Amino acid sequence: MKLADLSSKNEFTPRHIGPNDNDIQAMLKTLGFASLDEMADKIIPSQIRTDHNFAQVGGGVSEYDLLKQLKAMVSKNKVFKSYIGMGFHDSITPTIIQRNIFENPVWYTAYTPYQAEIAQGRLEALLNFQTMIADLTGMEISNSSLLDEGTAAAEAMFMAHALCKNKANAFVVSPKMHPHVIEVLGTRAEPLGFEMIVQDPATYDFNKPVFGVFFQYPDTEGTVEDYSVTAKKFHDHGALVTASVDILAMTLLTPPGEWGADMVVGNSQRFGVPLGFGGPHAAFLATKDAYKRMMPGRIVGVSVDSQGKQALRLALQTREQHIRREKATSNICTAQVLLANMASMYAVYHGPEGLKRIAQRVNRLAGILADGLTKLGYNVSKEAFFDTVTVTTDKAASIIADAEALGMNFRLVSANKVSIALNETVSAEDVETIWMAFHGGKKTDLSVAAIDDTLKLDLPANVTRKSAFMTNSVFSSHHSETELLRYIHHLQNKDITLTHSMIPLGSCTMKLNATTELVPVSWPEISKLHPFAPVAQAAGLIDMIKDLEQKLCDITGFAAVSLQPNAGSQGEYAGLLVIRKYHHSRGQGHRNICLIPSSAHGTNPASAALAGMQVVVVNCDNLGNVEIADLKAKAEQYKDNLSCLMITYPSTHGVYEEGIKEICEIVHANGGQVYMDGANMNALVGMCRPGTFGADVSHMNLHKTFAIPHGGGGPGVGPIGVGAHLKEFLPKHSLVKEAGPANGISSVTSAPWGSASILPISWAYITMMGASGLRKATLVSLLSANYIAKKLEKAYPVLYKGKSGYVAHECIIDVRDIKKTSGIDVTDVAKRLIDYGFHAPTMSFPVAGTLMIEPTESEPKQELDRFIDSMLSIRKEIEAVENGKMDKENNALRNSPHTAQMLMKPEWNHPYSREEAVYPVEWLRANKFWPVVGRVDNAYGDRNLVCSCPSIEEYR
Repeated sequence: MKLADLSSKNEFTPRHIGPNDNDIQAMLKTLGFASLDEMADKIIPSQIRTDHNFAQVGGGVSEYDLLKQLKAMVSKNKVFKSYIGMGFHDSITPTIIQRNIFENPVWYTAYTPYQAEIAQGRLEALLNFQTMIADLTGMEISNSSLLDEGTAAAEAMFMAHALCKNKANAFVVSPKMHPHVIEVLGTRAEPLGFEMIVQDPATYDFNKPVFGVFFQYPDTEGTVEDYSVTAKKFHDHGALVTASVDILAMTLLTPPGEWGADMVVGNSQRFGVPLGFGGPHAAFLATKDAYKRMMPGRIVGVSVDSQGKQALRLALQTREQHIRREKATSNICTAQVLLANMASMYAVYHGPEGLKRIAQRVNRLAGILADGLTKLGYNVSKEAFFDTVTVTTDKAASIIADAEALGMNFRLVSANKVSIALNETVSAEDVETIWMAFHGGKKTDLSVAAIDDTLKLDLPANVTRKSAFMTNSVFSSHHSETELLRYIHHLQNKDITLTHSMIPLGSCTMKLNATTELVPVSWPEISKLHPFAPVAQAAGLIDMIKDLEQKLCDITGFAAVSLQPNAGSQGEYAGLLVIRKYHHSRGQGHRNICLIPSSAHGTNPASAALAGMQVVVVNCDNLGNVEIADLKAKAEQYKDNLSCLMITYPSTHGVYEEGIKEICEIVHANGGQVYMDGANMNALVGMCRPGTFGADVSHMNLHKTFAIPHGGGGPGVGPIGVGAHLKEFLPKHSLVKEAGPANGISSVTSAPWGSASILPISWAYITMMGASGLRKATLVSLLSANYIAKKLEKAYPVLYKGKSGYVAHECIIDVRDIKKTSGIDVTDVAKRLIDYGFHAPTMSFPVAGTLMIEPTESEPKQELDRFIDSMLSIRKEIEAVENGKMDKENNALRNSPHTAQMLMKPEWNHPYSREEAVYPVEWLRANKFWPVVGRVDNAYGDRNLVCSCPSIEEYR
């Protein structure tokens, strides 16, 4: 045997794909196929198949070689000390949080906590986050995170417009807001016809009514002002007030809730979350309790379970934006849960006093820095400041150059203005090096210690915080490493994640998130980069980003890709804005009709509404396919104003629609563009290229198809691919010209490449898998879904199948008739699955009363069989109810899930045994997941809304 025979270039593929070759053959035999190719010929429509060679994707590499290759690439990066600020600050991630949350698969492989009973741990961490944000901002309620500061401010803009009674369409923005926040506000305002007036709010004369005003607090140059008088003036004219805040500064400054803000937004990044070249970071929106039903994003609330025990859940879900569809004021469908949990644990670890001490130290060092610069003869702003010192000088350019020569980045605010934003990593030695940059690069005679001995530094009384914050016991109980370690593990033991069992969520693609893919995210060459550092300092990471763009173009058949959108919802929105700008460029700006099939996910119509489009619904037939006759009629009816069609492919019902090419041709013939929702791209990669069968734009969820972890409900990345005619309109960024084309739409996110630090995950996945590995992954995902459908179809009807009689990568099983015969509904099946150790499939989407199952290619046959056996066992339990052997109300399904505490009670008033309740199948005896709460009472939680940590008295 030769050396070449002993090495495998693509050793990663069999690690990623769950079933081995023998299992694949056994599964194929069940379906009546001899090979994966024979199966593909039967299932995937021939007219969309490709014989492309995917040369850009390559042939795959080993995990060891991948890390070596990426390390060499990012070693070209220069990790400078960045004092650029603008809402992004270097921070210290406590190592206990880095290892036990950031790098822990129990925290990063969990899904959105829709099944509350098996998500109590991360729900508690998110409740801590909400409490922390509400306390620090002085507001009554906070959501459990948003995507970034710019989009959070935009969400506040939508809220203010919806709440304002004066019907105005204009709003005022302070020019002292961070420029990336102003840009995103402008991007979001323009399609809706809102006028953004960038002017000092104190000088606004109300000659035009406005619905809101936005302040940065402290402002982008570091100044701390008392906005209370100006806020009152805007309130007197019926406008709502929003403050975008620095979360660390709130430990020392009067919180906006005390000086008149109606909404407070910001970014929690400096609470222990790495810079990561711009993300992901957890933003937030806090507001008054009266406005809670208009809030974007998710809110964690306190309820009770079936035993009367306190239990947490996502509250007020009927106000979620993707449920409200075209009436939504937001399209947010994801959050930044993993990063919010990091920030909340940072707050738990340090406590209010620890946070205040960090803030005081940063503020003190900034004061010492300012005093030293004054001694060097510089004109330093005399206004109150927190951490940012701004200098007016005609030497600005040379100071920036000298700073870079010393390994530092300052911010060039304007031609004659430089600012330096300090952070918790800064030392006395760092301050003395900063002085050198203002002294021609030479050492000064100044000493931090000497200035510290004499400097008097106090914030003005009118902006100094006097109120207590974070008084709940959780923020004073876990300050030693032992205590925090046990608290983290106490919480994680309450949640089912991919470390426990398969998460068979349809439309969510919960596949393996390989450790090798995730390792680089913690490398300082990536995690320590500021998003607005000179691009030359990120040369290696940008090389990787460009290579990822090319690989995604190769996979999809599109001419260009933008990685800026930092969620699938943002990809939808950006794609629609690209289409909109294309029509405008051709003098057809009147085209505003967006056709959307009735089966679409709710973010589609919500995104269209936010892009200023009018939604027209297209019917679907009994098989779940777009009704082509109805599409043709509506496309022709609206041909003069048709902007686009939004379509999910494979369909929302999990099948390959045979008519997709005809659908695209109808839209094009009537002057429209085709937007393809890429939620189901796991059924296309390596087999079909949407850019070649009719789509003009598509977003592709990197947190689904391309292996970025779901993180408990975020982070995500939703890049868009476009045809050659749309390439010039992809998103750009006003602060980084290299981030997009000159004629592109303005930025949709705060950072130029969105959540850049997690892009290496998808790049690594694609590079290790190679073209043949990606193709096999797609085929095995089809095989696994059809294997489950075949095994379950006698017990549960499979609702939709393609023309060939097979599903794509997911299948929908129908529970509606079961409810008629037994009273057992889809919720009962979902909760009973918890007793079997499984997260439920997607419930009641896209059809109420059904379960949508997506096994992915990563689950081994043994796990698929375990899930199938569980579903068949549950069907037998239902049969016992149907034939009267088990009570219709008092049965294992209606009482599920069963906790250990329920078993320990001396009375057991059920017609089934304790053993049947918790060990319905034999394998559970060796590997039992115990939920910590029984079924959560959703209605009680919404009637008695509590969205911050209850006090000890309330717990009792």
